[in-house]
Amino acid sequence: MNPLPIDAVLPALREALAQRHEAVLEAPPGAGKTTRVPLALLGEPWLAGQSILMLEPRRLAARAAAERLADELGEKVGETVGYRIRLESKVGPRTRIEVVTEGILARRLQDDPALEGVGLVIFDEFHERSLDADLALALTLNGRALLRDEPPLKVLLMSATLEGERLSSLLDAAPVVRSEGRMFPVDIYWGRPFQAGEYIEPRVLQTVLLALADQPGSILVFLPGQAEIRRVAEQLGEQLQGRSDVLLCPLHGELDLAAQRAAIEPAPAGTRKVVLATNIAETSLTIDGVRVVVDAGLERVPCFDPASGMTRLDTQRISRASAIQRAGRAGRLEPGACYRLWSEAQHQQLAAHGSAEILQADLAGLALQLARWGVEPGELAWLDPPPAAAHGQARDLLRRLGALAPRESGGLTLTTHGQAMAELPAHPRIAHLLLRGQALGLGSLACDLAALLGERDILRGGGADLHSRIAVLAGEAGAARGAKGGVQRARQLARQFRSYLRGAASEAVADPDHPRWLGCLLAFAYPDRIAQQRRPGGAEYRLANGRAALFAEPDALMKEPWLVIADLGSRQGQREERIYLATDLDPTLFEGPLAEQVSAQELLDWDEREGVLRAERQRRIGELVLDREPLASLDEAARTRALVGLVRRKGLELLNWTPDLRQWQARVALLRRLDLARQGSSDWPDLSDAALLDSLEDWLAPWLGKVSRLSHFSALELPGILAGLLPWPLPQRLDELAPRAITVPSGSAIRLDYSEDTPVLAVRLQELFGLADTPRIAEGRQVVKLHLLSPARRPVQVTQDLASFWANTYIEVKKDLKGRYPKHYWPDDPLIAEPTARAKPRK
Repeated sequence: MNPLPIDAVLPALREALAQRHEAVLEAPPGAGKTTRVPLALLGEPWLAGQSILMLEPRRLAARAAAERLADELGEKVGETVGYRIRLESKVGPRTRIEVVTEGILARRLQDDPALEGVGLVIFDEFHERSLDADLALALTLNGRALLRDEPPLKVLLMSATLEGERLSSLLDAAPVVRSEGRMFPVDIYWGRPFQAGEYIEPRVLQTVLLALADQPGSILVFLPGQAEIRRVAEQLGEQLQGRSDVLLCPLHGELDLAAQRAAIEPAPAGTRKVVLATNIAETSLTIDGVRVVVDAGLERVPCFDPASGMTRLDTQRISRASAIQRAGRAGRLEPGACYRLWSEAQHQQLAAHGSAEILQADLAGLALQLARWGVEPGELAWLDPPPAAAHGQARDLLRRLGALAPRESGGLTLTTHGQAMAELPAHPRIAHLLLRGQALGLGSLACDLAALLGERDILRGGGADLHSRIAVLAGEAGAARGAKGGVQRARQLARQFRSYLRGAASEAVADPDHPRWLGCLLAFAYPDRIAQQRRPGGAEYRLANGRAALFAEPDALMKEPWLVIADLGSRQGQREERIYLATDLDPTLFEGPLAEQVSAQELLDWDEREGVLRAERQRRIGELVLDREPLASLDEAARTRALVGLVRRKGLELLNWTPDLRQWQARVALLRRLDLARQGSSDWPDLSDAALLDSLEDWLAPWLGKVSRLSHFSALELPGILAGLLPWPLPQRLDELAPRAITVPSGSAIRLDYSEDTPVLAVRLQELFGLADTPRIAEGRQVVKLHLLSPARRPVQVTQDLASFWANTYIEVKKDLKGRYPKHYWPDDPLIAEPTARAKPRK
């Protein structure tokens, strides 16, 4: 074996696992942990002949890891070392190291929570924080705690980033073993700042050609997705025509095995490779011969929106940790170079680490597996627990699909149908489609459709209609250029789905070959994506989940009034989703197999245009109205609820609020505040707008019997209705404690204004002569705010301290007023002067 950096810490790792049942291994990409660790631990005494499970985040990485491990032993895959991935399995009776993808372990745990016969579970590349890895670890730890005593099940987390301490704390302070790895110097070449909306392909092409001219060795190019890989490969192919010394090798998970191996294996003698890869090559794979990295600095990440129930692929900047790992690929065997297509200043603005998938993913599959396991998320150990909003949305979907049902004691329980869904290795939507399709005698079509939904589009540029994809899968039409591998995988996946479906059809349809059943099956999977056309022949549709969707280009499906949409998406900030894949839907199916999706509601609501109450019975598919009919008679309780709902939507201003009534409301509010401030409780009820809106059913509903038009609300005797909310003797106390008016020294009764927090008394200055102190109300607990007015009723002073005004300010005010109003009475001593409401006191 060639020496690898990880070899130096293998003794420490063996000791850690001999002492504890869990450990964390921290080692950078290329240290050799995937290749060396399982073999180094295979002969440990505590393993006692049991097997090792090693989890990889991707199928490509799992297969490659198993092949390298087998090669180290001089064996073929399927002997000591085997692997299990979707659509492929190579294990044998002597297999003791199984490399599996994370989803496969989660399903294995459901069948065997104790993992009998397994002595060690290795979570490789755990820093990638895939949803399946987090779920598998949570179930492994829980199953071990409940069911495994002897022999113990050991857990090893292997990570390429510096999060060892956090992982250790999750595993009850597990020991952390660190390998420094081996890294040759890598020269970093910075690009100019990226501009918003700039296409990356021209810069990638320019940089790759520059690297080919300036640097020796093979080049690894990081691109966000398959579309960019395809475009760059086409443009590079044109530029490199006639150069037999350069091999172009795309690398992503949808390629066939031969193409993947061509990208991973060393370049033939006398040639160099340009590998165009997604972030699959960041840590999970070793690509021989690379000494130059060209990094576009982008990745495509699925982001789930609980509000819409949709997942969209967002292209976003990578983290600084990812950038370091990508650059490290150039320094594995000798000094290398990394060309970053962004500026050094932009690099400092990148996030330090990427976000865990569990924090931004669709959690329907996780919620179903937790229900099958019989736990709530809070009962398991998580590095990051599932977000409550996304988990709640996932459970709502599972209820809609019939996987969960309310239990009498409260909460939700897994149904028989849900159990069958959980046993299928597919997303819950697809599992529901398969089971309902089988029951209708449409199992074969359901499997083909499920396989198409699980793969990328096999007919690019062929319109949006799924019927054309079904024809390609059946061999009735040709596949798109470069899509034959996808068609082959889809057919293989369809065969695998057929092997899972058991039992005869229980509701077999009479015409299984009718094309309308494709839309029916898709509606089973995506009831929230049933769509109704807004206008005949138009491109815009409204979805059952309330969202809008449209065809960006003319499509034959635009003649269909009803669709089910399989694939749609939008960019951030766009209101409408773009329709990429869909099929027509026969609305008569809502009377048959899709009747379970129809809800009937009796609705009373206001016709805003006519200003009258309308009552009708609607049949709805989510937010879509299938049909409606008027209700001849109104249920009084429902009618009242509709009226109350209207007031709640439009606000209390719908009622006849007079200025006097608003003053009455403010007086009550003042006395309530004073009581609360003094003793922490109050006899005065809360009659604020918010409280009144919250309690409409209690105080307003009994008075709505004769309301049938919008104008009737203003005819309600609102003062009397509200007065009834003050129990005796509070109405009398209200006038005593918060009087409408105060009699001032001149004899005038001046109304108080309670619209501010402190009541305002606006009074002409001359009417207060002889009054020494500011008036108070509420048994002296509340001083009023004086707005002192001129004879023309213009403000000259605002004060809550009348005595201070007389002593300090009055002289200056008097000079000003005497100049403007010389015929009026302005005494030198206001405290002994006679108050007057006239220009001068009567003689």
